[in-house]
Amino acid sequence: MNKAQLVEAIADKVGGRQQAAEAVDAVLDAIVRAVVNGDRVSVTGFGSFEKVDRPARYARNPQTGERVRVKKTSVPRFRAGQGFKDLVSGSKKLPRGGEVAVKKAPKGSLSGGITAKATTKKATAKKVTAKKATAAKTAAKKATTAAKKTTAKKATAKKTTSKKATAKKAPAKRAAAKRAPAAKRTARKATKRAARS
Repeated sequence: MNKAQLVEAIADKVGGRQQAAEAVDAVLDAIVRAVVNGDRVSVTGFGSFEKVDRPARYARNPQTGERVRVKKTSVPRFRAGQGFKDLVSGSKKLPRGGEVAVKKAPKGSLSGGITAKATTKKATAKKVTAKKATAAKTAAKKATTAAKKTTAKKATAKKTTSKKATAKKAPAKRAAAKRAPAAKRTARKATKRAARS
């Protein structure tokens, strides 16, 4: 179904082809403008439209196999709502002719509500808060890494000191080991002399 067929499909419900064309244009224009500004457009039972940032990356040219750098970009994304998914999968049946397939908006939601500017301010505030939280996490990770490195250096220094101390004690132990057999021999001789006398 293209745009002209969509206009034709709703012309009877809206009151004529001209009004239907204007309604379709107005809805599409509102969705596009909101998504370009970074707002999320959510239609209950149908789905949501949003702007998604893609980071710079490397890709492969399918014809040559050459590695190509792709710049950072923003793309629109549509996520189908649960009601729409259920109708497409067949778990729910599509309503007959005169009934609306998409759930109607809840009471009070069409009475004006929040303006686009207020929504944009909220989205910007959320982004700033998220950036601050990320910066705090990064700082905490750096501090933890630095503390681990310092602890590792201290442990290495202690090991080195204990090795040096052990190396100093080793000659003394060897000398004591050499003296021990001589002392034992002297003690044996003394015991034998005492036994003879």
